[in-house]
Amino acid sequence: MLKNGVRLAALAFAVAGFVAPAAAEDAIRIGLITTLSGPPGYLGEDMRDGFKLAIDEEGGKLGGAPVELLVEDDGLNPGNAKQIAERMVRRDNAAILTGVIFSNVQPVVAPIALNNGRFYVASNAGPSPMAGAGCHENYFVSSWQNDAMHETAGIAANNAGYKKAVVMVPNYQAGKDAVAGFKRFFKGEIVEELYTQLNQTDYAAEIARIRSDKPDVVFYFLPGGLSINFLKQYGQAGLMGEIPIIAPMVSMEARILAGVGDAAEGIRATAHWNADLDNAANKAFVAAYRDAYKREPTPWAAQGYDAARLIASALKHTGGKVLDDADGFRAALREADFEAVRGAFKFAANQHPVQNWYLLEARKGADGKLSLATTQTIVEEHGDVYGAECKLN
Repeated sequence: MLKNGVRLAALAFAVAGFVAPAAAEDAIRIGLITTLSGPPGYLGEDMRDGFKLAIDEEGGKLGGAPVELLVEDDGLNPGNAKQIAERMVRRDNAAILTGVIFSNVQPVVAPIALNNGRFYVASNAGPSPMAGAGCHENYFVSSWQNDAMHETAGIAANNAGYKKAVVMVPNYQAGKDAVAGFKRFFKGEIVEELYTQLNQTDYAAEIARIRSDKPDVVFYFLPGGLSINFLKQYGQAGLMGEIPIIAPMVSMEARILAGVGDAAEGIRATAHWNADLDNAANKAFVAAYRDAYKREPTPWAAQGYDAARLIASALKHTGGKVLDDADGFRAALREADFEAVRGAFKFAANQHPVQNWYLLEARKGADGKLSLATTQTIVEEHGDVYGAECKLN
């Protein structure tokens, strides 16, 4: 008979869109805390579905070990996320936590796992304070370090010959990391830095400032529905064909592209993954995701899948042990012995990824439909600048 905590976790999973199978008593519990409600709710939905796909492909296992996935919605609220994390660790005995989308939530969730001897595998947010001096031996980031993603946009802007840029980001940790990253590599002039609210929907004032500043390019970071709102308003203001945009992939992916429509044609984005990347693991993942969920995969889905496959690789090496062989599990995670859908992947000393980054462009295909096409490699084996501050090795 399942314990009360497991019943509640299963109920939460069912509410999130699935019914959790009754797990064996020795199943490894993985807590996936993510954002499933509000405008950014689809980000967490794709994260969850990508992670679950990897489990389903093994018939309820990862790396040959039975797992129970506990899924709950943080509502983009750090306080809610903290309560969920404490419950998953202390009552439900989750050995691994993962899934957080936003960088104002992860610094609340991850320490609960780490301070209780558990593991945290970051499948999206990679805030800078946890990449340097705040690194931890049980903290692994399989997605990116926040700055690194935006550094590549600065490189792309240089390559395009832009000399003046306006940057626009939400006023929270990931937004600050975005500005720092872009400025670190962009060689031109930052005309203005615009900071928005994380839940903002009206960008009239910011668009007016951009029009007045007359930059060569706009670099912006807005995830999910926030990006859809901004791009629609930007197009309605007549600026889409006047002042070009370079964005990180989290601001221009398949669902955003569908939400904005033809107005998004020509927008460029930097990414570590795209659906058209030509490697066997990615082709299999894209086909399986489309078949399972009847929609296009996004970066969030790809990252959920890769995080699950990373965990699977470590479980395979330890024979399904996590807390009973924490040293072995940790060493196996560091090896990253799996085929990532993004291609080449390894960990730096601070347990953040070293990976390639690409330039994407929204283009119409022969069928007249927009999609994101990979046009070039921006930089190979790109890590982050904070590793020297990490004292793990």
